[in-house]
Amino acid sequence: MKRIKVTELLIYIVSAELVGALSALVSGGNFSEYYLTLTKPPIAPPGWVFPIAWALLYALTAVGAYLISISYGDMSRSALRLYTVQLGVNFLWSPVFFRFNSFVGAVIIAAVLFLLAAIMTVKFYRISETAALFTLPYLFWTGYAAYLSVGFLILNR
Repeated sequence: MKRIKVTELLIYIVSAELVGALSALVSGGNFSEYYLTLTKPPIAPPGWVFPIAWALLYALTAVGAYLISISYGDMSRSALRLYTVQLGVNFLWSPVFFRFNSFVGAVIIAAVLFLLAAIMTVKFYRISETAALFTLPYLFWTGYAAYLSVGFLILNR
């Protein structure tokens, strides 16, 4: 493994955080008000938890992606492409849920995101166990987000 370059690591983290920020911007920004109007599934957190959780998760996965980027080989490039694709899918969830109020769309995106996060974690593990450990919280949270999306669909038809 190569030496860690702080500037490159920060570029990964800031880039991932920008995905979340732009997604929120495109979503219209009425998250708290809209979330309060919904019937929530069991164990749904208060609305203020989401921006904190996602900020931490974006940073952790970015660290994992950075560790993959300083690894060698074709597997690294493939894993980083998958990381980029899943970030793009992640970007879509908030606008679909909050701006377009599409519970079905949100469930589909959440399911695809969970699948991509699982595949990404496995690919990362094959290259760097440490990188994969950084993505595990994201994998668990995307599974939780899929559960919440299904719950919102069922309870708010």
